[in-house]
Amino acid sequence: MYEIVKAHALSEAVFEMWIRAPQVARNAQAGQFCIIHPDGAGERVPLTISGTDGDLIRISFMAIGTTTKLLSTLSAGDCLRDVVGPLGMPSDIAKGPETVVIVGGGVGVACTPIIAQAAKDAGNYVIGIIGARNKSLLILEDEMREICDELFVTTDDGSYGIKGFASGPLQTLCESGRKIDKVWIIGPGMMMKVTSGVTKPYGIKTYVSLNPVMVDGTGMCGSCRVVVGGEMKFACVDGPEFDAHQVDWDDLLARQRMYMPEEKQSVAYHEEHHVCRCRKVE
Repeated sequence: MYEIVKAHALSEAVFEMWIRAPQVARNAQAGQFCIIHPDGAGERVPLTISGTDGDLIRISFMAIGTTTKLLSTLSAGDCLRDVVGPLGMPSDIAKGPETVVIVGGGVGVACTPIIAQAAKDAGNYVIGIIGARNKSLLILEDEMREICDELFVTTDDGSYGIKGFASGPLQTLCESGRKIDKVWIIGPGMMMKVTSGVTKPYGIKTYVSLNPVMVDGTGMCGSCRVVVGGEMKFACVDGPEFDAHQVDWDDLLARQRMYMPEEKQSVAYHEEHHVCRCRKVE
């Protein structure tokens, strides 16, 4: 069993947990993920490792499906059945000096500090861009501001920071002629597709962290296959980070929508028939 040491909401729908998982924490690197199995009765969900501290790992997630909604109800002192990891390949961070840009949108911002810190520790100059629909949904600004050499903050509605999408400051940086060696973009599929299009004309190496449907996380089931550079890849073992300019975005976005009806049905059933399994007080 894996103890939840800290748990709290980062925004109205995004939650953060610190979990005691010594073996995972000791070996985790930026860009990798773990698979969480909360109670032995539900699905296994892949979640990016967004930080480590001694024997603890941090995960952040949006409570949108049956299992993530269940996770959002847990608190410090509760335990998870299984935490498997670290899985996937680590981020391609070079020993400096390089200038790198880390872009996060929505819940994807949760995955940016660990990459930004790894790049900073390697001697790179780190520029951060984080965005959300509005100020109330913006997360981890203080943490990113502490790590990054420069930080740009955007909100779709202009309620905080720069009005517009995270692609705006990235476009400005590219047009300025500043030397940018690498860019990481993490967020919803459509956001990554659009934002990576900004760097393509400039030939800047750009990585995205893909999150297709995933089951076992070890490359055996094949459910997480993605098309990159015209070749079939498995996000769990070949990724999750891939060259953004080689990703078949139409295929990825279609695969992400494959089970939406079933996911909605699961949430509805769970809300109607869920029997509380909380510990009873004697």
